[in-house]
Amino acid sequence: MEVVAFVGPSGTGKSHHAIGVAFDNKCDAIIDDGLLIKGTKILAGTSAKNEQNRIQAVKRAIFTDKEHAAEVRKALAASNIKRLLIIATSDNMIGKIVKKLELDPPVKTVYINQVASKAEIKKARYSRLQEGKHIVPVPTVELKPHFTGYFADLPYNIFSSQRRQEKEADRSIVRPSFSFYGKLLIADTAIEDIINLIAEKLEGVQKVSGIKVRRRSDNSKGIVISVEVVLFYGVKLFAVTRQLQAKIKEKVEYMTAMQVKNVNVSIRSLAVKHR
Repeated sequence: MEVVAFVGPSGTGKSHHAIGVAFDNKCDAIIDDGLLIKGTKILAGTSAKNEQNRIQAVKRAIFTDKEHAAEVRKALAASNIKRLLIIATSDNMIGKIVKKLELDPPVKTVYINQVASKAEIKKARYSRLQEGKHIVPVPTVELKPHFTGYFADLPYNIFSSQRRQEKEADRSIVRPSFSFYGKLLIADTAIEDIINLIAEKLEGVQKVSGIKVRRRSDNSKGIVISVEVVLFYGVKLFAVTRQLQAKIKEKVEYMTAMQVKNVNVSIRSLAVKHR
């Protein structure tokens, strides 16, 4: 696997330009702030942009945590990646990352001032320092016809409290709307099909009787999925509904690259299982 390095000081717009640099250098995937990203998917890792202080963020970004590094190494080995773009703030940081991930030294290094003008770098610094915005280089996918883009809060958590959302509202993580794949639109019927397939395979669910997919109205945006189900009599209702929530969130996000902010499951009725 060949490595291409993309280097520039923090807050200069590296993540914003990452997709373009990866495209120009024929890179299959990107390592950015602890995440392994391929196409529209985050394959592995945890974002350093969500750490509570700078020291923890740096440790996350250079893979000092053994489990974190092992997870990303495993994903790299399983993903048939031939050329990898690694984003870092210095050449020294690139060296630490390739060592932790057991990769070869870069065959090429691209510096931010080679792809961004002084005005673009100044604007990126303003967005980081004044607006508190961080970029994750995964393009947005739109839910047709209602969904037009969103802010992403990583890591995702269905059961996160409102208090935490308000506390971290000033630390926005933004997915850029552009993509070299063109405009990506997903019909809500496609999401409905995914949910029906999940329900068919989940023990305890008799059928899905209703599905609604809608965009959130608050500033965090994202999509909300509401599902009505018929469960079999005798199953543990809370356990089955929690499992269904988790599966829907996991599979919809993985297959569509859209963020699922909430999954609401309502039990419409109970059915007797025929023997």
